[in-house]
Amino acid sequence: MSTVANWVAVASAEHVAIGRAQGFMQVGHGKGAPLRRLHTGDRIAYYSPVRVFGIKGVCQAFTAIGTVRDERVYQGRMADGFEPFRKDVDWLDADEAPIRPLLEALSFTQGKSNWGYAFRFGLLKVTADDMDLIARAMNVQAFA
Repeated sequence: MSTVANWVAVASAEHVAIGRAQGFMQVGHGKGAPLRRLHTGDRIAYYSPVRVFGIKGVCQAFTAIGTVRDERVYQGRMADGFEPFRKDVDWLDADEAPIRPLLEALSFTQGKSNWGYAFRFGLLKVTADDMDLIARAMNVQAFA
């Protein structure tokens, strides 16, 4: 029996909204290798530092939360021949949750003045307690 892992991915709120609407996730500007670390049933939340990629409109909130649907990693087609790797996710109904009220409670930001550094690689494994805290902040009662 495998253990469920918990992950925080990083993307602009605009990109997260596209994936949420279409039932998938992407990380690292379409890289496949990080997605292979996620397995069926793993819990995933997205942190969005900005609203729109390339524009300095601050978001600094968790913008989506869900469960990895299956093991498949595949390429999707986008404009200009870009074919990023994706993984399907069952997204939950959730509210956006600002990170600042959670900084001292999350194990990966607690006591750190440069807390954004934790997100530098675009995919971060977190504890179950951290994920439960994020889920509560997003008004998600429980994962399926």
